Amino acid sequence: MENRIHNFNAGPAALPLPVLEEIRNSFLNFNGSGMSITEISHRSKGFEAVLNDAVTRTKRLLKLNDQYEVLFLQGGASLQFCMIPLNFLSQGGSADYVNTGTWAAKALKEAQIQNKPVKVAASSEDRNFCYIPQNIAFNKEAVYVHLTSNNTIKGTQWASLPDTGKIPMVIDMSSDIMSRPVDMEHIGMIYAGAQKNIGPAGACMVIIRKDLLDLCPGNIPTMLNYRTFAEKNSMYNTPPCFGIYTISLVLKWLEETVGGLEKMDALNRQKADLLYSFMDNSGFYKATADKGSRSLMNVTFRLPSEDLEKRFIAKAAENHLGGLKGHRSVGGCRASIYNATGLNAVSDLVAFMKEFQSQA
Repeated sequence: MENRIHNFNAGPAALPLPVLEEIRNSFLNFNGSGMSITEISHRSKGFEAVLNDAVTRTKRLLKLNDQYEVLFLQGGASLQFCMIPLNFLSQGGSADYVNTGTWAAKALKEAQIQNKPVKVAASSEDRNFCYIPQNIAFNKEAVYVHLTSNNTIKGTQWASLPDTGKIPMVIDMSSDIMSRPVDMEHIGMIYAGAQKNIGPAGACMVIIRKDLLDLCPGNIPTMLNYRTFAEKNSMYNTPPCFGIYTISLVLKWLEETVGGLEKMDALNRQKADLLYSFMDNSGFYKATADKGSRSLMNVTFRLPSEDLEKRFIAKAAENHLGGLKGHRSVGGCRASIYNATGLNAVSDLVAFMKEFQSQA
């Protein structure tokens, strides 16, 4: 499509072109209703079908059994940082947190603000969060273990989840949800702001095991209680309708066009291998994360100088390669290669990087 660039933004991020085209084509008249999806009632059968489709596709893609509820909330992942300890630690007990960077630290802080008993079971702060901790000794009596599966700012990712025994994991998967299969056996809850890998900003997907709902007390604000949304199929109040609609289309694309999470995972690995292999052999670009901890979603890297980085980002934009500036807190460069960013985009980026290096 004319005027479309290769979008490497970290979030809000790229959406599949077929999804955008379907939204465009039906935007003024959703399913023959004579109204836009942004206008129809959330209590209508038309929207209820959209919501249930998103739930059903989520369950199929992640192979969820009936123990799990799929909810759509507002407030992003950041609201979940406070809701999790508020709901799960109100009846006593403590939780373990693994600090692997900015978002994990924010989640920990929200629990500490409430004076909840939480412990940092492991941290990679000693080396500026460039790796994922291993061989962690978790508290066997913990109510839950909190992890951030992928770290957008530092470019690290859990290659495999840790062994927490019988302790349920609560995982912030905002930036890698639906990018690969997930073994749900020891996972109590997944939450994800949609705007990085499955939809637009404004919706947060929460997948929660039903037994954890028993921990939710009755004496916390209604809108901060997971039971509220589980009992009303995410429609206690007006949900983020357009976000849920877009998520349903992205999940449809994942199922019917890509062919499922195994195939998506293979493609994501191919993209990441292409980019990391080039950088490792370039002698010019340097990935910032340890090899065993590198993210398949957010490739963070540096050039020999900050001046070169500024020139690289500006020149890339001139060549229709957008969103390559690193997070403001760390600088450098970052290519976010989420599901919707195709192999062709990564190939074009590598070709540009080769040319830039030759002229530097």
